[in-house]
Amino acid sequence: MGNFVLGKYLPYDSVIHKMDPRAKILAMLLVLISIFIPAGYLGYTVLGIVIVATVLMAKLSLKFVWKSMKPMLFMLCFLLVINVFAVKTGDILFTVGTFEIYSDAVFQTVYIAVRLMLMIMVTTCLTATTKPLDLTLGIEDLLKPFKKVGVPAHEIAMMISIALRFIPTLIEETERIMKAQASRGVDLQEGKLKEKIMAILSLIVPLFVSAFQRAEDLANAMEARGYAPGQRRTRYKQLKLHFRDYALMLCSAVLLVLICVIAFVL
Repeated sequence: MGNFVLGKYLPYDSVIHKMDPRAKILAMLLVLISIFIPAGYLGYTVLGIVIVATVLMAKLSLKFVWKSMKPMLFMLCFLLVINVFAVKTGDILFTVGTFEIYSDAVFQTVYIAVRLMLMIMVTTCLTATTKPLDLTLGIEDLLKPFKKVGVPAHEIAMMISIALRFIPTLIEETERIMKAQASRGVDLQEGKLKEKIMAILSLIVPLFVSAFQRAEDLANAMEARGYAPGQRRTRYKQLKLHFRDYALMLCSAVLLVLICVIAFVL
């Protein structure tokens, strides 16, 4: 559980931290679009180099980014098993008894794994270099044009920001409950299926109670401070784009064009 780092902000002094949240959000969207383009291994190599360079520019350690990927390992192993049984194209890599494992099953799993890793690296870089409040302001500004068609920009931005902010808090609460239950003799690792289900219930029930209590406390605190959804609000902090922000968005757009060229021309 402690390996889950999505949503954690790291207050480092880097050029990425100083950039406007709107520019970083737009750049992230452009890079995510690039990741979904089937550009082959050449395209993903280019994307990987650019994303790793950005992570290093943000002064984030690769170990920190790797922690954000570790929870996905189980899903990738499960995906590999599904592909091994479902995909029957390509060359036969090896045979286990009468069961044959084909090359396309392994290649498709690697292909999806690379995509997921790049996506996690991009989103981790955004949340680790952007304060939750700045992220809220950036999302709200980007959604402002949609207010004309009835989209509640501020409310959506607030919900996203609160969700990201409370991910690390819920992880810490889960670890605390697991330790408390273990001290009472609850074994979450061993035992029969029925015993494991009861152990998981002893973890889920107090976690939900704690989450709802935190939500109620937060709602009461916001109400006590005069927060009213839908009302016109003023800002103390005003966002302003600088040259580095325009450069980031331009580089992201150029990267998207390059990936399109690799995918559809080369």
